[in-house]
Amino acid sequence: MSKHSSLSNSPKVSDWLDFSSFGRLILHTGKVDIGQRITTALALIAAEELSIPFDDITVRKTRTDIDPNEGYTAGSFSMQHSGYAIKKATATARHIFAKKASEKLNVAEEKLEVSDGQFRAARTNQSVTYWELMSDISLDVDVDEEVETKNPADYTSQNKPHIAKGMAEIMTGRYQFLHDLKLDNMLHARIIRPPHYHCELESLDSDVLSRLKQENVYLVQDGSFLAVAALQEYHVVKAARRVSLAAKWKSVKQLSEENIYSLLTSNYKDSFFVEKGCIPSATRKIPELEQIDEDKNYKIIATYRKPYHMHASIGPSAGCARFDGDGLMVWTHNQGVYPLRAAITEAFDMPIDKVSVQFVPGAGVYGHNGADDAAFDAAIIARHIPGHPILLKWTRDDEHSWEPYGSAMQCEIQASIDKNGNISSWSHETFADTFLTRPITGKQPATRMVSAHYIKDALPWPVAEPMMVPHGGIHRNMEMLYEMPQPRLVKNRVYDLPLRTSALRTLGAYGNVFANESMINELAEIAKLDPFTFRLQHLKDERAIAVLSKLQRVMEDQIRDDEQYGHGIGFARYKNSAAYCAIGVSLSVNEAAEVKLHDAYIVCDAGEIVDSEGVRAQLEGGFIQAASWTLYEQVLYERDGIVSRDWDTYPIITFDNIPQMHTYIIVNPGMPYLGAGEGAAGPTAAAIGNALKDATGLRVREMPFNPDKIMAAALEE
Repeated sequence: MSKHSSLSNSPKVSDWLDFSSFGRLILHTGKVDIGQRITTALALIAAEELSIPFDDITVRKTRTDIDPNEGYTAGSFSMQHSGYAIKKATATARHIFAKKASEKLNVAEEKLEVSDGQFRAARTNQSVTYWELMSDISLDVDVDEEVETKNPADYTSQNKPHIAKGMAEIMTGRYQFLHDLKLDNMLHARIIRPPHYHCELESLDSDVLSRLKQENVYLVQDGSFLAVAALQEYHVVKAARRVSLAAKWKSVKQLSEENIYSLLTSNYKDSFFVEKGCIPSATRKIPELEQIDEDKNYKIIATYRKPYHMHASIGPSAGCARFDGDGLMVWTHNQGVYPLRAAITEAFDMPIDKVSVQFVPGAGVYGHNGADDAAFDAAIIARHIPGHPILLKWTRDDEHSWEPYGSAMQCEIQASIDKNGNISSWSHETFADTFLTRPITGKQPATRMVSAHYIKDALPWPVAEPMMVPHGGIHRNMEMLYEMPQPRLVKNRVYDLPLRTSALRTLGAYGNVFANESMINELAEIAKLDPFTFRLQHLKDERAIAVLSKLQRVMEDQIRDDEQYGHGIGFARYKNSAAYCAIGVSLSVNEAAEVKLHDAYIVCDAGEIVDSEGVRAQLEGGFIQAASWTLYEQVLYERDGIVSRDWDTYPIITFDNIPQMHTYIIVNPGMPYLGAGEGAAGPTAAAIGNALKDATGLRVREMPFNPDKIMAAALEE
């Protein structure tokens, strides 16, 4: 059996390729397209290996029991998982078809030419298509992982200009998102939420319930779970408002208002020493913090902080479900249809073959936002109102106050350099809540759904176990590529914190890289070395050196001396196994302590590049999202609930602060795919922090770098 996760679950060529529609190839994948253009990349891989026109290839939207189970579309693994599997499956298929075409045309395989989906005998008019050969072959064979794939020198499709899958429909308004679904006999629905997590429904005004019934509005009450549904969406919006005013809630307890960074270090925690390779050890004793000989070394101790962050999807989540009294069909824009099915079947005690989950594109997800919960909410309502498809849309208030957030983090670093400017010691402790309360098959997935805690047979809130895999949640990218003595890396999984948390893009890497790369700059200042020289003298990884050196050349060529601007850089290899990414930033700070971004310089090595425009979009989009986190975003809350319920109370970056992008992709044909989607985030935060220091002389170590934080740092100087 294959050791590759995707092929071990779906080992047959037929699991990935479907030639049943004449003239078209249908690709199956367990990875969903949430804007990262994975469907385009997979189609390009297949087009290249099979010499079938890109426009003749369709990539299915993932559905349980029809498409491969590849878990979540997460961790920048789509190309390493689906990309690898489809490359090997299409290469295997090409060899099978070529052998049969050779027999059919009575010509040696090496004499065959293949293009536009046809095999041709050289210097003859004989030809046969893949589809004409299908009746004589079977693709129900194992994918050959040792198969010879196409020579990169012969590529004609990959990395060439093309229109991304679905882009024409998006641009012309014909693309259908989940929120646009129109099904026969469909009802629209809304949820009525309590003020905060720890509330129970006490009573409902009976007069309101009576009027709703007269107006043909369904009310679903299941324990403390409340929802309304009706044929017209406008009627549902009005009804939800009325029920909200008619509901009385009892607060069981309130949210802690103690400073979150105090809680991160004072609450109960599980602590682990993180070994080489960024693997936590449950058995090895955590070493004591090293005592530095300050006669021979320069030492810095610093604490870096990031607040709770939202996914902050511009469009709120949605879900759709239909229950016919026996089976349940669910439509979702989440990142994992199979884990969601596991949660639904467990919650409702349904046989797995009675639940189907279909991916439909929707608003951006960026990890575990409200999409899973919205689909689960729709399923609850559908079971109460069988026979009607239920299209449920969360409101902005729902999304901001009920999605799982990215945990606040505190990173405490002690580092030193010797008199030669070499790193002589490094200790990094990170404190955070879990980054993983997604549904996980086999690990009580139903408890991960927010509404499961309010229905009549309420489930307990989950306590996620610490992630003990290489570069897991909290400890992702704690370890760096720089040469140094064995670092002291400590992961602290903190419990009983006030807000619900789960996966947000990059998990702990954003905070850890920000802290690491800020400290690297602080050490470079003490060593009186420029940030590039200091980093390069501590690197042996040739690809890392190439990326940083390219950024150095670009910035030296393009940056003009201007005392009003500050310049900074950040670098990391995401998870130390995915893309290498170096970021440079030029910015200025006005008298109101507002940061203006002027230029962003991005250099990335993501291995073999299939869709350069897709990679570019991911890098630049990742920069913008991380810049927004770094400069603006912070979840505010008080004892009675979330305060950040709209864009005024949770500001995000706007067009007036998007810098000029200068993006350079290092192309390595024939090298393994390296996920690029999340590689820019951590280096972006560090580059902005380091540029802020260069512009103002202030080292601001707590995000967001808004005027309040910058002015507070000035007062501390």
